[in-house]
Amino acid sequence: MATTDTTGPGGRRTDLAGLATEARRDDLSGIDEMATEAIVRTMNAEDRTVAPAVAAAAAAIAAAVDAVAARMARGGRLVYAGAGTAGRLGVLDASECPPTFNTDPEQVIGLIAGGPAAIRGAVENAEDDTRAAAADLDGLELSPEDAVVGVSASGRTPYSVAAVCCAAGRGALTVGVSSNPGSPLGDAADHAIEVDTGPELITGSTRLKAGTAQKLVLNTLSTVTMIRLGKTYGNLMVDLLSTNEKLRARAHRIVGMATGADDDEVDRALSAGAGDVKTAILTILGRVGAEEAGRLLDACGGRLRDAVETAARGDRIRPTPLSSEGSRQ
Repeated sequence: MATTDTTGPGGRRTDLAGLATEARRDDLSGIDEMATEAIVRTMNAEDRTVAPAVAAAAAAIAAAVDAVAARMARGGRLVYAGAGTAGRLGVLDASECPPTFNTDPEQVIGLIAGGPAAIRGAVENAEDDTRAAAADLDGLELSPEDAVVGVSASGRTPYSVAAVCCAAGRGALTVGVSSNPGSPLGDAADHAIEVDTGPELITGSTRLKAGTAQKLVLNTLSTVTMIRLGKTYGNLMVDLLSTNEKLRARAHRIVGMATGADDDEVDRALSAGAGDVKTAILTILGRVGAEEAGRLLDACGGRLRDAVETAARGDRIRPTPLSSEGSRQ
């Protein structure tokens, strides 16, 4: 995996003129003189180009997902590393996985150059601190089962490139997400996801199209990985945590949609399963008690579809000393 000097005088990092994300749209040089609605429509037209650009990288995204999911199935972690907008988007995606997919907070992690303070405001020179990237990853004690995703619009942010290189040195899987093809980040990673979003509406403002592309790619990486890990039943969020009234109502609705049961039966199933959506669905579809449902889910690695099919065959799981939560994903 090749690396490139991205920081020295005359290095590729300082050669902004060669980056598609830094190019100027001459046809928009008078945008400040346009009517407000015209600017809004122009920006919306630019935004509509992002999804097709992400679609063009579908094969690369899918390959990365399969590699990440295989490691997470063996207990590995998904770690995002970025600076500025890229880092904030990584932190955002990681923070949304526990309530959506009931992942452990340490299973999907977002690292941002400059630390937590950089989530709310800029931290001077943080993106250039390669030592901090190594130190942040050292704190996680990476293993070969972990996956580190470096995120950078330019594809040459020192913090992101250093994180990927550091992770590779520890045997972890590496992914590079950028908006400039042939970037140092892509070169350094096992999987390069390079979404060519082109010049920005405001020259060099990569929180716009490049940031939108990053959000779409990270959404896809985490969501499809969780689908592969059995965190959904069809397109239903069966592993969500019911931590507030809205989510408890959603859990009730999901059980009803998955089973076709009436409200009373759904309430009984959720109550018997201590609010666990998978358990409630399995008790209804598999016609088993909550304890048996828990054992079936454990035996099937937390995959509800497999557990439903096992119950349909009439298979039963003998009780073991392991708790019903012990091996579930």
